[in-house]
Amino acid sequence: MPPSMTKSSANKLTNGDVFHRTSNGKTSSRRNGFVKNHCLFQQPQQKNRRPSENNHVVRNASLYNKEFVEQFEETPLLVAVLTYVGYGILTIFGYLRDFLRHWGMEKCHVAREREEQKDFVPLYQDFENFYTRNLYMRIRDNWNRPICSVPGAKMDLLERASKDYNWTFQHTGKVVKDVINMGSYNYLGFAENTGRCADAATESTHHYGVGVGSTRYEMGNLDIHEELEQLVARFLGVESSMAFGMGFATNSMNIPALAGKGCLILSDELNHASLVLGARLSGSIIRVFKHNNMVSLEKLLRDAIVHGQPRTRRPWKKILILVEGIYSMEGSIVRLPEVIALKKRYKAFLYLDEAHSIGALGPRGGGVVDYFALDPKDVDIMMGTFTKSFGAAGGYIGGKKELIDYLRSHSHSAIYATSMSPPVSQQIITSMKIIMGEDGTTLGVVRLRQLSENTTYFRRKLREMGFIIYGNDDSPVVPMMLYMPAKIGAFGREMLKRNIGTVVVGFPATPIIESRARFCVSAAHTRDILDTALEAISEVGDILQLKYSRHQRRPHLPSSLGSWSSEESLLQEPSHIKPSVM
Repeated sequence: MPPSMTKSSANKLTNGDVFHRTSNGKTSSRRNGFVKNHCLFQQPQQKNRRPSENNHVVRNASLYNKEFVEQFEETPLLVAVLTYVGYGILTIFGYLRDFLRHWGMEKCHVAREREEQKDFVPLYQDFENFYTRNLYMRIRDNWNRPICSVPGAKMDLLERASKDYNWTFQHTGKVVKDVINMGSYNYLGFAENTGRCADAATESTHHYGVGVGSTRYEMGNLDIHEELEQLVARFLGVESSMAFGMGFATNSMNIPALAGKGCLILSDELNHASLVLGARLSGSIIRVFKHNNMVSLEKLLRDAIVHGQPRTRRPWKKILILVEGIYSMEGSIVRLPEVIALKKRYKAFLYLDEAHSIGALGPRGGGVVDYFALDPKDVDIMMGTFTKSFGAAGGYIGGKKELIDYLRSHSHSAIYATSMSPPVSQQIITSMKIIMGEDGTTLGVVRLRQLSENTTYFRRKLREMGFIIYGNDDSPVVPMMLYMPAKIGAFGREMLKRNIGTVVVGFPATPIIESRARFCVSAAHTRDILDTALEAISEVGDILQLKYSRHQRRPHLPSSLGSWSSEESLLQEPSHIKPSVM
């Protein structure tokens, strides 16, 4: 599983559910309020609310141009208890198997210290590998499945088998054809080997070659790189931008250039590992606020202004707020209008990671800033990746020209990393021009509309079936709760039997009682594909008893999931679009 990136989500069920602001910008003092009467945001009392309903609705008309609703239905008590019991049983059997391995009664496959090295500092931490040995290996077949085709709406998988309980795999030589892909971040359907993007990338390969063999500072600065950066700046609505060859390094290598000793970083508790690593490498003081909780963020900001740096009490050199546009494990959208209001009030800087939101949100595909119709100038550092909506690789940072000029000479990723591959740059340029409509067609508008309709349709059908799903109604990232450890592997395997490829996630990448399946909706999905996936999900949900929601379900048959279907993708002909069932 991926490294731990999240903390318990229980906080978001009890804190920050509803925020509001009065007309004069101040709230009255309450006995149980988090903050005093001079704060911008205060958590109001919530009376007579059903414990199973945790809909995050922002009632702040002065900051939001639309209704902002996020759903995090509470974990049923019985399910939570059974989940803990399940992990307890697995832990007990894990210690039993470790005992058998220690005495040679069971073969040990993990790396261990040699006997002659026992007095040295250990290279392998036996206790830290306990989870990998005894829990992860039981369901390891659900990850790293080899794909042998374009990871588009459908894909082909190489079949593999294991004779030693998932420690090693062997390919059987068979290929599983036409597996519906519900896990890739192919939001706008640009992961394809035909069409304008593929043709342009091929032509670029013939002209420039595949590799550059140098950094931008030496012999690797091509005209296509400068064209890309100018296009990104225009797309974002900022003065300047800079492109990097790796999305993870865009965060981890640039944050240390923006903050250092004497600076304070305020980070959302569910931020991606790249943001966390960048913050740690910077040497700044890091304080974590509760996920999307403006009360928690404002309290940290106020304390930072009042108390200053530890021991010396000097003012902080810089306060940097780190947030994401769409949180990839929760499907939630950042409360950006409120974050900007706090940032302005307390004179902090804002770093916005739009890895999952750029191209996937907003009427123009401009990300969460476009989604809320905000001014890009209100975000100091706009970061995003090209790996999701653009079907390419790498990342970018956009902002004022002074910021980008500074990063060109101070960012490790800019100075030491090899330049972006030319065909990758061309893929980004072509796909971005399609989104912006600069290719002379309406294909970009069609893809954006199709993604929005597919997201609404897919989320609504899952909720009607009785599943607990997390996140914002407009988020194409759709987490569906599984909870119990045994159901993580069972769900992934049962879905693959029905030719559906899914991503399942559990502890430590999620809180221990919040294991989930994560679906990613794409504009490349037709309604027939979504209906097939939904029918399989409903069937597996009945088998594994995953329909935990206590909300009333609407009667429907899985075979009649919608009144509209299509046998072809809607990405080519705008005239094929029909209204979605809302």
